[in-house]
Amino acid sequence: MIQPNQITALILAGGRGSRMGGVDKGMQNFNGTPLALHTLLRLQMQEGGLIGDLMVNANRNLAAYEAFGAPVWPDTLSDYAGPLAGFLTGLERCETPYLLTVPCDTPLFPLDLAQRLARAFEEPDTEIAMASAREDDGNIRTQPVFCLMRVELLESLVAFTQSGGRKIDLWTARHRTVVVPFDQPGDDPRAFCNTNTLAELHALENP
Repeated sequence: MIQPNQITALILAGGRGSRMGGVDKGMQNFNGTPLALHTLLRLQMQEGGLIGDLMVNANRNLAAYEAFGAPVWPDTLSDYAGPLAGFLTGLERCETPYLLTVPCDTPLFPLDLAQRLARAFEEPDTEIAMASAREDDGNIRTQPVFCLMRVELLESLVAFTQSGGRKIDLWTARHRTVVVPFDQPGDDPRAFCNTNTLAELHALENP
């Protein structure tokens, strides 16, 4: 069983923001608050008290991110290598037994995210817990940037990325990954809606 404060949460804000016109996504406002700060505050509100430390993975505007009050670490891989680069940075810096990754562009993610992913580790062979959710077409799909993982996976991820691997699913497939569905009664159907355009971001501001 994962105990209180045994999880470090990492906010992934290191992307190019290409589909949003190249802007820094984490600095775009959601209901008047920068997305990355909103994400940080939502992580602090997580049920169960499992999250201890918080970190941000960002590759620009570092001083602005640091002003949010959590350590900020850029990718150790070059050239905006994608979410796995953020995973790698987080595992390198993590000082707790578990790392939770959350993107900065999905502002309505569940307040019981950490708690429900942590339950997957009641099975001792679990290495990664990954969220899944129902999408607009009615199908349930994995949400691979929402992962809770053992910090011991650092060596595996170093080897995978050094060999040129960049796809999350190909790396998680190497490990005992449990998919945790977030499609239960009462779950917000917009919880895992990520915002790739400013219009999508503003649409999520309205209930």
